[in-house]
Amino acid sequence: MIFCTIGTQAPFDRFVKIIDEVAAHLDEEIIAQVYKSEYVAQNIRTVEFLPPDEFNKLFSKARLIVAHAGMGTIISAMRQHKPIIIFPRIAAWGEHRNEHQLATAQKMKELGYVYVATDAKELKELLTTRNLKPLHDLGDIASKSLINELCKVIG
Repeated sequence: MIFCTIGTQAPFDRFVKIIDEVAAHLDEEIIAQVYKSEYVAQNIRTVEFLPPDEFNKLFSKARLIVAHAGMGTIISAMRQHKPIIIFPRIAAWGEHRNEHQLATAQKMKELGYVYVATDAKELKELLTTRNLKPLHDLGDIASKSLINELCKVIG
């Protein structure tokens, strides 16, 4: 199962439409949280809002996460060892207040932590790649380098 989420701040119809179009060619269930979407999906199961416990169940069950470039979702995927494709909102197209999601996507891609698609073609290619693996794990404690840097600042 593929789980998609756009967060709960604003609709992201461009994202939902691309996922829905690709789903017609996949033999896999896709469930998407599509907060206030005006686009009516034909090939995926959509839910406007999920309570945290239901969201977490679907997230844990999914083999792949596809999401806007929200740090909460990115961190959750890395903590649960899930491959994640992020598709940033574009503020210039009215999808967000500023371009912080593009900056997040660029940095995450540069670090090699997530798969990033910035247009429909890239998203479709990644969605049809069957064996995407998690690119980065995030542990329960801070890295040694972060701890050492904090110790320098504090000490």
